This record gives sequence, C-alpha cells and structure tokens, in this order.
Amino acid sequence: MSEKVNTDDILRKFDRESATRIWSGIPKLVVNFITALFSLYCIWSTLFSTADIPVRLTAFLGFTVIMGYLTYPASKKHVRENTMPWYDIVIMIAGAFCFFYYCLNYRKLVMVITSASKINPGSENAISGAVFYLIIGVVSILVLAELCRRCVGLPILCVVGLLLIYTFTSGQNLSRVIYTMFYGTSGLMATPLQVCAKFIAIFIVFGAFLERTGVAQFFINLANSLVGWASGGPAKVAVISSALCGMVSGSSVGNTVTTGSVTIPMMKETGYKGEFAGAVEAASSTGGQIMPPIMGAAAFLMSEYMGEPYMKVAVWAILPAVLYFAGIFISVHLEAKKLGLKGIPRENLPKFKYLLKDIYLLLPLIILVWLVAGNIRSLAYSASIAIVVAILVAIPGYIRSEKNVKGVAKKTGVMAFESFSAGGRSCITVIIACSMAGMVAGCITVTGLASRLIGAIVTVSETIPNPLLGLFIALFLTMLCCIVLGMGVPTTANYCIMASTTAPILIQLGIPRVAAHFFVFYFGIVADITPPVALAAYAGSAIAKSDPMKTGLNATKLAIAAFIVPYMFCLNPSMLLMNQGLLPALQGILSSLVGLFGVSMALEGYLNRNLPMWMRIVACVAGLLLIYPGTVTDLVGFLGVGFVVAINYIQKRNVV
Repeated sequence: MSEKVNTDDILRKFDRESATRIWSGIPKLVVNFITALFSLYCIWSTLFSTADIPVRLTAFLGFTVIMGYLTYPASKKHVRENTMPWYDIVIMIAGAFCFFYYCLNYRKLVMVITSASKINPGSENAISGAVFYLIIGVVSILVLAELCRRCVGLPILCVVGLLLIYTFTSGQNLSRVIYTMFYGTSGLMATPLQVCAKFIAIFIVFGAFLERTGVAQFFINLANSLVGWASGGPAKVAVISSALCGMVSGSSVGNTVTTGSVTIPMMKETGYKGEFAGAVEAASSTGGQIMPPIMGAAAFLMSEYMGEPYMKVAVWAILPAVLYFAGIFISVHLEAKKLGLKGIPRENLPKFKYLLKDIYLLLPLIILVWLVAGNIRSLAYSASIAIVVAILVAIPGYIRSEKNVKGVAKKTGVMAFESFSAGGRSCITVIIACSMAGMVAGCITVTGLASRLIGAIVTVSETIPNPLLGLFIALFLTMLCCIVLGMGVPTTANYCIMASTTAPILIQLGIPRVAAHFFVFYFGIVADITPPVALAAYAGSAIAKSDPMKTGLNATKLAIAAFIVPYMFCLNPSMLLMNQGLLPALQGILSSLVGLFGVSMALEGYLNRNLPMWMRIVACVAGLLLIYPGTVTDLVGFLGVGFVVAINYIQKRNVV
C-alpha cells in the first residue's frame, strides 16, 4: 500500500495530469459520469455527427472546460476533498457558456461577423461592431489559457504569450486577433484541435480500456520471462516492458511511474546506482512513444498528416526505434558487466509457457492494427471496434474471480464505466495542448512569422560555405525549437504541435516530408528526458531517490540514438527504409546496430575491461560512420569498431 501512495505522490508532483482534485462519494460519481459522457460524445461525434466543424469543436471545448475545472485545481498545494472554490466555479461557467453559446448560435455569429466586415470576415474590423462577441472570444481564450497553466504547464503557455505579444506589436488589433484565434479556423480550432477531436480523443479512450485489461502487467511478465535471468536482468526488463507499455500509453511520465515503480527498485536491488536505474526507466518509457506499430497513437496521426498509408509509417519507424532501444540495451548490458551484476534466478521468474494463456490480452491491439493496416475501416471506426474487443478480453479475468453471471456482468459494467471516465479525463490535457498549438500556428500565420523564421534559418544555413554544415546547423536550430515546444506536452499533442510549426521549416529546407516529420516528432518527444525540463527523468529519480539532474543526464546519454539518428535520416532518408530493397535494408540495419554498439561502448567506457580514452574516441567515430548510410563509411566504421574490439581482447588476454 505504501508503494501505491508513493507512486501517486510522484505522479502528482511530476505529471500535471495526475495533480487533480479529490472527489469522493456522490460528487465523485457525478464528475466520473460527466467525463464518461464526454468519451461517449467523442465516439458519437467522430462516427456519426454531420454538424459543421466549428459547431463540433466548440461543443468539444465546452465539455473540456467543464471537465478541466472540475478536475484541476488552481494549485495542487491547496486541495481539499469535495471542495471547489467559488472562483473556479465562476470561471468554469463563464468559459463553458462562451463555447456553448458559439456552438448553439454558430449561424447567427457567422452572419453578424460577415456583416460587420462587409466583405471579408477576416478583416481588421470583422467584429469591431459586435462587442459582445469580442468579449466572448477574449473570455474563452483566457479560460483555456488558465486551464493550460493548470494541466499542461507554463512552457507552451509562455510560447503562446510571447507570440501573442509579437502579434499585437506587429500591427494587429484586438478584433483581428480574436477573429483569427477564436472565430476562424486558424487559431484554437486549427488543424491540431480538429485532428484531436477526430482521432486523438477516441484513441485515448481506447488506451484507458487497454490499461484496464491488464496488458501492462502482461508486458512486464513477458519481459521478465525473456531477459530477467540475464546479466543485469531487471534493467533489461525495464527496457523491454517500458517499450511495450509506452507504445500504447501515450505518456512518458505516466509510463515511467507505472512501470518504474516495479522495475526501478528491482534494478537498485540488483546493484545499479539510483541515477542509472531511474534513467533507464525514463529513457525506455520515453522511447515507447516512438515504438511502432502504435507509437502512442502518433503513428495514426502521422499517417493522416503526411497522407501516407499507416503501414508505411509503421515500417518507416522500425529502424529508428530498433536503434534507440538497441543503444539503451547495449549500454545497460555493458554497465551490468562493468559492475559484475547478475540476473534474477530463473525459478523466481514467470514461465513463458504460462504467459501464453494470457496472450489474448493483445487482441485489441492486433485487431486495431489489422483494421487500419488493411484499410478495412477508418481510424476512428477501428478504434471503436478495438474498444469493444478490449471489453470482451477483460471478461475471462472476471470469470476466474466471479462464480455467477451477475457478478461478471457487474464487474464488466464497472470496468467500462471507469474506462470511459478515465479516458475522458485523460483527454483534457491533450485537448488543451492542441488548442494552444492552434494558437501558436495562428500567431505564426497572421504575422507572417513562419516565412520569416524559415527565411532566417535558410539564411543562416546559406551563409555557411559548406552546404552540409549549413544544413546541419539548420537542423540543430530546429531541434532546439522542438525541444522547447515539446516540454511537458503529451505525445499526440506534441506531434500535432511539431507537424504544424517546425516540420514546414525542414520541408522548406529541402528535407523530404517524411524525414522532416520524423525528425520533429523525435525531438519533441525527447524533451521529456532532456534537462533542464526532463519530467520523465525527474519522475524516475523520485522513485529511485537519486539526484534529478544526474538522472536526466544519464537518461540523455542512454538515449543518445534519439539525438543522432534523426540527423542521419534527414541527411539520408534511406535510413527510414524507404524505396529500397531487402538487401540494402538489412545492410543498413546491421551497420547501424554495430555503429550503436561502438557509440555505446565509447559512452560507457567499457567492453570487457575499462577502455582508455583513445579507444573510446575511435569507437565513437567508427560508430557514427556506421550509423550514417554509405558503403565507404560502413567499411571504415566496421574496421574501426573491429579494431577496438580486437585490441581490447588481445590486451586483456595478454594481461591474464
């Protein structure tokens, strides 16, 4: 029980989604009913609604405001059970009224705004004659901004605030800004929120159902069975289980705490230092967001944004994900060898053959991927079917614990209700983040900042005499933008932000569209382990009781592939296994894996003994050459890594 309380405390500290109000009794039931109703509304709206997009989105945001203020307090330090301050009630009602008023009076609003602008509803005087509608827009944006502060955090809000200031100082008046941000489709209701309402919300609900089927525990048991016995086994279990759980969770921090509460104590008991144990879990959980075929639901969004078949996106993500986790796995193994750590005795591990009886828990995922990959159903329809399958696969577990049909039916109903409710709550932060992303895009569009930003980066790159170096600098600047914009933002919303703001920069620079989208997605995700704002690493350090900054630096080192590979597939898109045959693909995979071994060996400073600095430098350079595709670089890289390995073993044998 103490472990559970500790886990909850850590989540409340590092995961804003978990820093919620405390409801019990009837109030809890009412709040849960509202969030469950929202989940059902999302499914109905996605599958059956024919209303105009602004009508659907304003209702979507109106629901979100109610759920958000019922869930998130102004400060997590002042939370009392079944208590909601009067000012929160006023803000909630005011915000919900504005959105629902827009929803119910959409046609009238369009006529008034169009009439006020006479010709162009986007002109500066569009709503100057309609003060009431101006007030509605201002109140709505302020209410969402405050909710963003509560549940997403300040980083993205600061970006929005700075861009709004820039928008006003660039000559735009209040009427023009409010029309763009609230009444048009280039602000709050831009592409990120549209994608969220159409796809993301229903996938989040599916994830809530999946969590309650017990699939996370199945993944942990499977990883224990496969590698728990090996040298430093618990750390390898953390890598595999976190990759599998993170693939469907969509939250680096949440997955770090959920699986880390099991794996981090095991790693410390085995002999790993606390900062290393916390880093392994944080890096692996963050990597779960790039793990195909689900990628925290981002794979489906990437398919939609890029206009490419889902299966292609999943295939393109394979090699980068393999390299990412191979780098962590190799580092973990070398660290275990360096410390002389053993694995868990086989008799204490779950037997693989006994796990096969629970293999049916994977059916919802299998059905979802099959329906989408085969283009049998739409994304939303496939997720809805997968939700039904998730309910069905939970029933056998209830049958084992209940002796009558009534008991099974009751548990199934409670599970469905709790899943719908949890799914609705989980949607709040993503919806708010997507709406803020829309405002970022709106400010960039209305001010022409996008073209200026692209022009500035292109100019910087063109001033460098060496074109390759110039492109590298442009990629580096874009990487910094991605890390800043990705701080503390959930995976799916993170990708929506990157696809709308930073991906166009790379495309303008001549980077292929697919490579550009993968680049910005990867660097948006690694913000969770990159100091100074490394929430996943800090959550891992809280469980490991280690120094947060050291844990973050260790996580960054373990995830080194995530900082190298995106540059490589921008410089050479063939790394994404695009448009090439089987033999070149296998060559690329083999050379990249050996390259990661060289880089990991250099960072750990160990093979079967401590490596001198010159060996580490040679191993690092050779490893980087192998990761970069090319026959000459591969040959030099293989020779370099082989040389270090051979010399190391020869010298050790002579010493012995």
